[in-house]
Amino acid sequence: MLGRPTPPKPALIPLLALALLALGVLALGTGAVRMGPWEVLQALGASHDETHTRILYELRLPRILVGALCGALFAASGAILQGVVRNPLASPDIVGVAAGAGLAAVFTLILLPQAPAWALPVGAFGGALAAFGLVYVLARRAGEVLPIRLALIGVAVEASLDGLRRLILVRADDSIAQALIFLSGTVYGADWERLFRVLPFAALLIPLALLLHRRLDVLSFGDETAKSLGMRLEPARLVALFLGTALAAVAVMGVGILGFVGLIAPHAARLLVGPGFRLLLPTSMLLGALLVVGADTLGRGLVPPLEIPAGLLTTLLGAPYFLYLMRKAGRVR
Repeated sequence: MLGRPTPPKPALIPLLALALLALGVLALGTGAVRMGPWEVLQALGASHDETHTRILYELRLPRILVGALCGALFAASGAILQGVVRNPLASPDIVGVAAGAGLAAVFTLILLPQAPAWALPVGAFGGALAAFGLVYVLARRAGEVLPIRLALIGVAVEASLDGLRRLILVRADDSIAQALIFLSGTVYGADWERLFRVLPFAALLIPLALLLHRRLDVLSFGDETAKSLGMRLEPARLVALFLGTALAAVAVMGVGILGFVGLIAPHAARLLVGPGFRLLLPTSMLLGALLVVGADTLGRGLVPPLEIPAGLLTTLLGAPYFLYLMRKAGRVR
């Protein structure tokens, strides 16, 4: 008996792009002021309704673009880190990105209370990279970094930095609330300025990741295979780890800490197109964008005018999915 025909793997990418476009139109019409798809298209074109046009161009469109871009960055980071560590349960958290960004955000607000608004995400960006540097240095032994050691030290550093952040927050005054909102992971308030703050980094890092897809494939095969193919293992691994960390750090700079996006999207993409990075990376990025824009749209549409942070919804979705993966991995053993 023949099963239902499935589209060829490369065809999934334009299909996902169309799905993202359709979700974007739905997201533009969702919120305290609701609009149907046709009203959205009219407002984007030559509409005479100035209110609708301002809502779309000044509030919702930059927010959706920031969400889609940062979702794609988180997903690309997760795909690269899962390949380098050779563990499908890996995510940007495993190299300390989330805890480093969170701790740096808190320090920024305490040490620089009068700093402009852009200082918070920029500080988080620096904290994420610094945390990765700490994990890498601690994991390096005899000139090499084994994936299992990197993962274990990454978890320890993540827990330590997160514990320190919580300790500071317990002793801090109410002025630190801005950090709590940022750490919850939200696209709320994303504007054109934030988009253009993230866009140059994304324009550099995403093409670089796509260009390195063959090296990422070799790294994911294992150390012995990579060495037999003539790859200089440690420099290649360091470049891949730095690239994965930088992608996540830029995403944190845009939307804060969105839990589980870097885990769910690449894992789902691997189920759709297999482990090859040529298709895995773009598929992961599109799924990550769909996940974040979908969560933000749902958060705005459930109980308007109140908004539920996208990070809360991705965590509610990701936590049971993570448990499912853990259970599945246990069965395999």
